[in-house]
Amino acid sequence: MQEAGYVVDAASDGEQGLALAESHAYDAVVLDLMLPRMDGFTVLSRLRQHSSTPVLILTSRDAISDRVQGLDLGADDYLVKPFDFAELLARVRAIVRRKYGSSDSVIRIADLEIDMAARSVRRAGVPIVLSAREYSLLEYLAARRGQVVARSEIWDHVYDFASEASSNVIDVYIGYLRRKIDQEHERKLIHTRRGLGYVLGDGG
Repeated sequence: MQEAGYVVDAASDGEQGLALAESHAYDAVVLDLMLPRMDGFTVLSRLRQHSSTPVLILTSRDAISDRVQGLDLGADDYLVKPFDFAELLARVRAIVRRKYGSSDSVIRIADLEIDMAARSVRRAGVPIVLSAREYSLLEYLAARRGQVVARSEIWDHVYDFASEASSNVIDVYIGYLRRKIDQEHERKLIHTRRGLGYVLGDGG
């Protein structure tokens, strides 16, 4: 998942996984069922008491009763092992899109086009090459297009909990995006709301 450009926190047992899911605003959770200390069904049931974070169950348990129980407990998808990694990525993208109210894999903002399936970006039809972290930041801002996104939210979604914090790293990456997305265009799409955060949208 990290090689595909995602920021990932990993948990080795159900209790740790639930604690992470309850204390961080994740875009999605990939959940095994056969976990030590707390099984996946219990994790999902307790998480659903107060969280709507999308959950994809990834398990070797292929019985129809297990699928039904997982979906009835609130899972958004259920994938059985062995699986093709490309399918897992596609399913994760789909549940994240639904979280942000989109069924289309392409986000369009003015003449900016972000293809989440291909992880590619174009502006006015011209391809833009981004690093994995630049792309992750742009995609997150695009999913929240038109909304002010606080620096703390960006940190939680674009950097894993083991990252070394830096006071200006978000500003640095916003600067990279501005140079690549806005510098050659009169219409600016990345805006700063001083003291609040950043907005990706067609407006000042």
